This record gives sequence, structure tokens and C-alpha cells, in this order.
Amino acid sequence: MSSLDFDRDFDPRLNGPVETHQPPQVFDPYVSTRLRGPRNGLIPIHSGLTERTAPVYGFHNIGGEDNDLTVQHEGTPLGQKIIVAGRIRDTHGQPIPHALIELWQANSAGRYIHKRDQHPAPLDPNFTGAGRTFADAHGYYSFTTIRPGAYPWGNHYNAWRPAHIHFSVLGQGFRQRLITQMYFPDDPLLEIDPIYMANPDRRVRDLLIARYDRRFDIPDNALGFRFDMFLGPNGTPLE
Repeated sequence: MSSLDFDRDFDPRLNGPVETHQPPQVFDPYVSTRLRGPRNGLIPIHSGLTERTAPVYGFHNIGGEDNDLTVQHEGTPLGQKIIVAGRIRDTHGQPIPHALIELWQANSAGRYIHKRDQHPAPLDPNFTGAGRTFADAHGYYSFTTIRPGAYPWGNHYNAWRPAHIHFSVLGQGFRQRLITQMYFPDDPLLEIDPIYMANPDRRVRDLLIARYDRRFDIPDNALGFRFDMFLGPNGTPLE
């Protein structure tokens, strides 16, 4: 697929910039923020050379299959296989080459492989739920994984998190850091999820929703989703 084909659709900024307002640190419907969210304004710290240029990562630390969560064990994980691909850019639309991208997620039953997750859904012995990769020289990345399930989270009565994938992105410096969540289109749980709804503008929330894109399908094997991320003060909303 050429770069022109890749960028032809689903760039939320093609119709003009969206002024991104990050979600508030304390958002009452998201109950845990009442205790852990800072009440005072953040203190700006002067950025030196280290903050502008670090970190630098070695490609030898990333395995050739670290971006394929379906081949990390001897067996095949349960669930619908998907491809998540996109491009990392700054808020001016310029690609960020060689960004480090990490993801983690629940399995297809909505359970994390973590001792604190006691949701009575089955664990999948063939799915760890974590992967990482580098964007290429033009900012493109791709993961192969399993579509995660929804799960209850105790925020309020009968509270369920919509299916989502967590992303961490480190660009060319510490100031280009993003931790966010990707959601799936047409999920009925989105409108009742306080984390997703904490973003005040619908156009901003749309930046968190992947788009189904048949160009990334593996025929008869996996569905493709496009998820672009923008690093910077008016970029993709934080988690």
C-alpha cells in the first residue's frame, strides 16, 4: 500500500484543525478521579535539551514479532483477530519517525492477565495482551491482536468499560509522550462511559475511535482498523 493510499481517508484533521481540550483532572462521574486527580493547576517546568531530544531507543530492544500479540504463545488466542494500523504525527500534521508505541489490553472475554483483575471471565493461556513496536521512518505503525471484550469496573451501578486498547507513545523527546485509549466504532457503551465522555467535545472524542478500514484486512483472517495519533498540546486526548 502506498503512502498516498494510506493517507487518503480517515484523517480527522483533513477538514480543519480540532482544538483539543484535554479531559479534566477531576471529573466527578469518573469516581476515582475525586481522590487521585490534582485539584491545583500544574506547575510548568522549563524544558531543557534533555526534555526536547530524549529518549533515544535502540531497535535491538524490539523483537521482530513484538507487534503481533497472536503469535506470542504456542497456541492461537481466542477471539476475533484484528489489525490496528495508523500513523504518528505532531499537531501540525508532520510525521514523527521511529516513535516507540506500546499497547496493552484485555483478552476477548474482557479480562487482563493481572493478579488484581478478579473479573470472573476466563483467562486465555495463549494471550498476554501486551505488545510494542516502532513507527517507521514515515510514522506508520501496525499491530496484530485480538479484539478485546468489555468488562465491569465498579465505577457505578452496572458499570461496564467499552472495548478498548491502551496505547503509550514516546516520540522524539519526553514532551512528545501520549498515554491514551482507542475505542471501536458503534459501541453502545461509549455514551455511558465516564472516561470516554470526560472529553468535552464530540469532535475531540472522535479522535479516540478507530475506523474500520478494509485496506488493512487480511482476507478471511483479520479485520483492519485505522487509528492515527497526534502528539502535542492539541493532539490526541490523554487517557
